[in-house]
Amino acid sequence: MTLNLKAKIYTDETAAREHLESLQWPDGPVCPHCGVINEATELSGDSTRPGVYKCRPCQKPFSVTVGTVFERSHVPLTKWLLATELLTSSKKGISSHQLSRMLGVTYKTAWFMGHRIREAMKPAGSDAGPLGGEGKIVEADETYIGKKDGKRKAPKAGGFAHKRGVLSLVERGGKIRSFKLGSASRDDIGPLVHKHVHTRSTLHTDGSNIYKGLAATGAHEAVDHNKAYVREASDGSKVHTNTLEGFFSVFKRGMVGTYQHCGEQHLQRYLAEFDFRQNYRAKLGYTDNMRAVKALEGIKGKRLTYRRTNEASNDQTANA
Repeated sequence: MTLNLKAKIYTDETAAREHLESLQWPDGPVCPHCGVINEATELSGDSTRPGVYKCRPCQKPFSVTVGTVFERSHVPLTKWLLATELLTSSKKGISSHQLSRMLGVTYKTAWFMGHRIREAMKPAGSDAGPLGGEGKIVEADETYIGKKDGKRKAPKAGGFAHKRGVLSLVERGGKIRSFKLGSASRDDIGPLVHKHVHTRSTLHTDGSNIYKGLAATGAHEAVDHNKAYVREASDGSKVHTNTLEGFFSVFKRGMVGTYQHCGEQHLQRYLAEFDFRQNYRAKLGYTDNMRAVKALEGIKGKRLTYRRTNEASNDQTANA
């Protein structure tokens, strides 16, 4: 579906607020302080801005942005909704400079908005459960991108020790989940596979020894890329990691061509962005508008301050 930049939710603040309220409060206003549903009164005084409610049980005021990644932002909701639509509909991402020009905000504001929206894209609740299941296949593979902070040159011995490692897990025909790695070792990869792959899944990997014995049920099939990229298993299934190879191609093109520079402390949020678009892609029946709605549904219960955005953090552990 073509993006309609003239849609009312992108030009009228009231329409934008009502759209967000319909997504966050399908059963009526929910107090973020006490959790009571549909027991609030909208305040209408001359000194009160539109969209402020007062909870009758706890007597505290709130709006639809309280307790979300939009909380305490001075950016109009119309621009937040447009930024969300642009970020979720751009296959290889959209740069902060481009967002700045399109939204009419400073580069610093656009940069922070982008990271807040990526925070909303992180899986939560049932979406964060294990991938795969009985009779299902989960592919696992790692890739490398850029250089680690403080390691601008490759060692003479070669290898990937100077690069940033990424592990991705994808349910064949389903969702993907990616993680920033401290190192591409069994000690780092093993716990992630055990936590995020359903115990009844069959694990498909390349020929790396790292994955041997990681499948909880021992159901592990590998393909040696020195011989072939696809082989047939004894049960007739195709053993490959081609789903992840395609994802890595889009991810790297976006990181190199669109974002260009990414600090290690931000990598997990960029991974969440590319995972999100892959999980709600057109092939699975999602339009650009539907994808934006899914992102807006994910803003609740997440906060990201400017200071925390710039702090180095172990996002892999936080998401594990």
